[in-house]
Amino acid sequence: NVKRIMRKLPDYYVKDIFEIPVRFFKKIGVKTLLCDLDNTLDAYDVLSPSDRVINLKKELDENDIKLYIISNNTGERVSTYANKLGVKYLSSTGKPFGFKLKKYLLNEGLSLNECALVGDQLVTDIPCAKRAGIIAILTDPIVSKDQWTTRFNRKFDIPRRKRLIKKGIISHMKEEDYGQ
Repeated sequence: NVKRIMRKLPDYYVKDIFEIPVRFFKKIGVKTLLCDLDNTLDAYDVLSPSDRVINLKKELDENDIKLYIISNNTGERVSTYANKLGVKYLSSTGKPFGFKLKKYLLNEGLSLNECALVGDQLVTDIPCAKRAGIIAILTDPIVSKDQWTTRFNRKFDIPRRKRLIKKGIISHMKEEDYGQ
């Protein structure tokens, strides 16, 4: 079933969020960028935003793109990090299911067709974005260490990702793909 397969595939695949120029988000009509926290923005044991995350938020702010943190992690972990960064967040999101995220976005008054979710897990982040009806951007994990729950997910994610790459179904975007 093509529809079922497409629901599991990212719209875009990048090495990490920090290589995406803000002009690309503007080009594809993104006004709200939802980022997974652990292993997408920072490692799971980093409690405060790194300089590159702070710089990313600053650049998004300068271009009128709102940044939200979307995580399956607990409220305390996510709220501490998000508050230090000065962004809104949704914790215990229930990824890969998209109903909680979609409800949250609509309650925030956001237009789904102007939202993108960036995450490092093919088995949680991407299906959640697709089910919520928003753009899905897959990254590679930024570090190799994971929480135990994520290590479990990687047992499914890694072989699936390798298979999709080998078949040419997904591949990293190149600089020219981002446009002017």
